[in-house]
Amino acid sequence: MNSKIDRPDPRRWRALAVTLAAGFMSLLDVSIVNVALPSIQQSLGASTAGVQWVVSGYALAFGLVLVSGGRLGDVLGRRRMFLFALSAFVLTSALAGSAVNETMLVVARLLQGMAAGMLTPQNTGLIQELFSGAERGKAFGLFGTTVSLSTAVGPLIGGSIIAVFGAEDGWRWVFFVNVPIGALALVLAARLLPRAPRRGSSLRSELDFVGIGLLGVAVLGVLFPLVQSDQGGLAAFWWMPVAAVPFGAAFVLWERRVVRRGGSPLLDVRLFTETPGYATGAAIGAVYFAGFSGIWLVFALFFQQGLGYTPLESGLIVTPFAIGAAVSAAVAGRLVARLGRRLTLLGLSLVTVGLTTVGIVVPMVSASMAGLAAAAPLLVAGVGGGMVISPNTTLTLEQVPTRMAGVAGGALQTGQRIGTAIGVAMLASMFHVGIDSAGGYLAGLRWAMLSAVAMILVALVLAVVDVRRRPGLSRTEQAQAANTTPTPTE
Repeated sequence: MNSKIDRPDPRRWRALAVTLAAGFMSLLDVSIVNVALPSIQQSLGASTAGVQWVVSGYALAFGLVLVSGGRLGDVLGRRRMFLFALSAFVLTSALAGSAVNETMLVVARLLQGMAAGMLTPQNTGLIQELFSGAERGKAFGLFGTTVSLSTAVGPLIGGSIIAVFGAEDGWRWVFFVNVPIGALALVLAARLLPRAPRRGSSLRSELDFVGIGLLGVAVLGVLFPLVQSDQGGLAAFWWMPVAAVPFGAAFVLWERRVVRRGGSPLLDVRLFTETPGYATGAAIGAVYFAGFSGIWLVFALFFQQGLGYTPLESGLIVTPFAIGAAVSAAVAGRLVARLGRRLTLLGLSLVTVGLTTVGIVVPMVSASMAGLAAAAPLLVAGVGGGMVISPNTTLTLEQVPTRMAGVAGGALQTGQRIGTAIGVAMLASMFHVGIDSAGGYLAGLRWAMLSAVAMILVALVLAVVDVRRRPGLSRTEQAQAANTTPTPTE
């Protein structure tokens, strides 16, 4: 009658702080490099195509390995994979900062993106492993704060580093700053992260290499034209997304076959069909990131090229979004167990109001007042954004078995990476369409903001559908979501 009660790891909050610090670095490197591109071109004499690959190569490699990295964490242990991936990220950051030519920098960024893609899913997996019940919501709230902050403050941090170290070599410190922080995180993670028991089965029998290949080709087919959109990738490589479809279908069929035969699939597709809320939550995340992530490139182009602001000034303008998101994500993590999907609805509504206001008000004021006019609506949008990411992650993963937490988190973030690539390509295109019209940069901002709002409204509709499907959890479902066993009633 006595059962063993698993006590939570007393070091879990300190371990979370370390893993989130590492995750912040890896996500920050998606956006921080944008403001350093002129410095890189000046220092290395790099071509326009080369510096574009410094940005897009990282994003491409990042998205390609997320699911595989999550699966490796499930199989090998998340502590082991976290330490390996973080070590690789530190080394490749040093390699990027030491680059002597364009080719070396692009290769370093590709390797750095792979390391980040293996590191990121360990965060969500460790949260699933270390926390349960209301604590898990709080932990995902901090994770949401990390994602929101890393996305929004990248331009500000990058602009600050270049302002301190100068245009010639400032870009190198954008990468070098990862080295001491990453090394400290590595030492602390080795001490704080729990060790996983060794598996009796071999790595070869646990990894689905055919699935890795099929999914890799499918994701590559979708991402490559999108990350190359600024160089005409959508027109030149239009056939790649078409070719990705049969590979994606083959991946699903293969994974089902592996499951039927009792094997270990890369991604058990039953996550999408039999895990309540996972498919809808993944769709909400992908669509929201499509509308949300591209606005930072638009703001950088509008304020720097259109209005003549410096990179640092441009970064300061979007800081209210980061502040609002940081505060609301932490609060939302505490409220998600009580309010559920309604938090996501409120958050998406606030983002819609904030970005719509930016698109209407900023083009109506003078260039000197544009930054001030954007501050309040961006704060509102940031508060809403913080209510989207962390609650959606919690609700999407709440009923995923812990043994699949890594691959489920990797798949969720792969959708977000694809959404990000789609959003950046779409918003940049709409921005340039607006510029080419009679309205110039002001029309470009308006077109881009309206396009972002349209995507966020799609996410809002999906959230409404999810609320209607599960207006409330039953007592048993609540216990399952908290990873506890309900007390039977007689």
